[in-house]
Amino acid sequence: MSRALDRKHKRGYQIIAFSKSSCFISLCLSLMLLVSGCGKTVEASAETAGVSQVIDTAALNEGTVSEEVPVATESSIKTGLIAEQILEGKTGIIHYSYYLPEDYDESRKYPLMMTMPGYDMMWFGEDSSGNNLNWRGFLCWTELPEDMIVVSAQLEDWGETSARQAIELTEYFINHYSVDTDRVYASGYSAGGETMSQAVSMRPDIYAAYLHGASQWDGEYAPIAENTVSVYIFMAENDEYYGSRRAREAYEHLYDAYRKAGWSDDDISQMLQIRTPDDEWFAEHGVTSNYHGGGNVVFEEDDILKWVVGHYKNEIETTIN
Repeated sequence: MSRALDRKHKRGYQIIAFSKSSCFISLCLSLMLLVSGCGKTVEASAETAGVSQVIDTAALNEGTVSEEVPVATESSIKTGLIAEQILEGKTGIIHYSYYLPEDYDESRKYPLMMTMPGYDMMWFGEDSSGNNLNWRGFLCWTELPEDMIVVSAQLEDWGETSARQAIELTEYFINHYSVDTDRVYASGYSAGGETMSQAVSMRPDIYAAYLHGASQWDGEYAPIAENTVSVYIFMAENDEYYGSRRAREAYEHLYDAYRKAGWSDDDISQMLQIRTPDDEWFAEHGVTSNYHGGGNVVFEEDDILKWVVGHYKNEIETTIN
């Protein structure tokens, strides 16, 4: 799936007119020139880049291109929302979509957000393709003032396979796009949270911060603290599917892991946050039932989004111990 410029070249030939009396001589000379490869120049058009080149045919015979000829390097990278892509990963096919800022510039470094949706937006065949494109958990990150690369996959489970695919997709974008590796983030909602809590704990060296929305924690805890991953947990107090107890338990386990790693309470407060709003809070946000589905409102909370992307890898590591 590498990007490349396709170049098509058209060769032009000189047609030389001779007088009638010298036709035979000119024909012989032309044949000799063709056989000896002594034609001087060939015009070529680099169609994709929209530039023309003049290539020395003698240099071509030597296996090199004349230094006087510029080589087209114009990028063919698309920007904006790129929908319904496929990555043939080590663990199987990965279906995903992504967003590149409109003014994407490979000379700059961009934060990367990997965000995974809930069960109803996962991959169930072609009919489900692109179901996550209008999800606020994807779009909200593209609307922040700072330009970001945003990726959302439609995975096929919420266990170890999906976690490994999330990691593989993260690494693919780090390796193929201009990513600030100190600012790689993750977010997951419901089933996507089960996936990403595992992915972040499997490769905590990659991620700077993680938003865990309306989900249960299926990953480990110690690697999070040992690799300074910031975590924000959000769950409705009366979430019908998981219940807020699981959110509080995850927070307590993460807190203990940071304490065992030698962190002070003040420093832990910079790395861990939890919010479990009650029914009244949700009513103020237009949600009066289905509090689990209503948990998607977390992606409308600018203070939470900015908290997540405000963290850098190992940012306060030197302040502990």
